[in-house]
Amino acid sequence: MTQITDHLTKVRERVANAASVAGRDADSITIVAVSKKQPTAAIIAAYESGQRDFGENFVQEAIGKIETLDLTGVRWHFIGHVQGNKTKDIARYFDWVHTVDRLKIAQRLSDQRPHYAAPLNICIQVNLAEEPQKSGIPASELATLATQLRLLPRLRLRGLMTIPPADADLVTVRKLFGGLRHLKEQLMQRGFELDTLSMGMSADLEIAVQSGSTMVRIGTAIFGARS
Repeated sequence: MTQITDHLTKVRERVANAASVAGRDADSITIVAVSKKQPTAAIIAAYESGQRDFGENFVQEAIGKIETLDLTGVRWHFIGHVQGNKTKDIARYFDWVHTVDRLKIAQRLSDQRPHYAAPLNICIQVNLAEEPQKSGIPASELATLATQLRLLPRLRLRGLMTIPPADADLVTVRKLFGGLRHLKEQLMQRGFELDTLSMGMSADLEIAVQSGSTMVRIGTAIFGARS
């Protein structure tokens, strides 16, 4: 598992270099280690290397890891599609949800968030490329949903998230990331207190950081290819 330590070091260097180019503080960017389909030993190796934010796509797989590992100081991020029958577990076990795109889902997460827990941190997923097969709301519906989410007592709207098309070239990726940043700025001008842009993965984290990302979701570059 020493490979994971080496990989994490390289990812941190990539983030720091990209931040330097953009005139940003590298500490303002959180690396979310995407640990879906990875064994608990890999998560422990990353944790022992100082990693504290982990992203999971599948609820039942994540719960098994969270309960088994019980790692102090870890923040668990749900980054998969939110199904209505999974909201209770997501609201209970996770600290962040990056993929809210429906009011009904947000209401369920708020209603089911345990009273003893802090409000659940939320990002709205925006489908900027308007891919029909992908989750996320169109940009035209963002302000309405953000206004509705702000009224839910057990949620804290933190920002926005997007995933570019898998086959997008770097020019298109940069344009989409810039578009998400612009949408965040528009909401802030309307009084929303937002501090998060969740965008960027292993292949495009430099563009994401230079475009203003505050959370990059990194799987392959840390853990290697999933089996």
